[in-house]
Amino acid sequence: MDRVAIALGSNLGDRRSHLDFAAARLAQAFAKLRVSTYHDTAPVDVPGPQPRFLNAAAVGDTSASPHEVLDLLMGIERERGRERAFQNAARTLDLDVILFGDAILNEKALTIPHPRFRERLFVLDPLAEIASDLVDPVTGRTVAELRLALAHRHR
Repeated sequence: MDRVAIALGSNLGDRRSHLDFAAARLAQAFAKLRVSTYHDTAPVDVPGPQPRFLNAAAVGDTSASPHEVLDLLMGIERERGRERAFQNAARTLDLDVILFGDAILNEKALTIPHPRFRERLFVLDPLAEIASDLVDPVTGRTVAELRLALAHRHR
């Protein structure tokens, strides 16, 4: 079993309902799933003006492969009407694999750890709530350490 960290986000429609739906579906697929509180955040790295996001993190255990987990997440996004009109468009639901055990993958369809998670408080804040001890296999630092370092830079 691998411990998987997933980022959840929504900035279209009923954001809370979209995250609640995703959490329920993830609970069916992952053992010992924990979900953070929801964080209302300003959009980051998106084109043009967009609505605020509701973000969360989830951590659970799985025996599935990283690609099977990616397929599951994309299926849940589609169930909530996710459309990919262009990169970083506003979305009903966005689910990203952040960490997958100690895996390091760099493929066209999937990069683990997520390439930008270390620079995003909207990922690190909720993830630190539920799994501050998870270790980034690239840097060897815990989520708590990454969050603290980034928070100091954003002061």
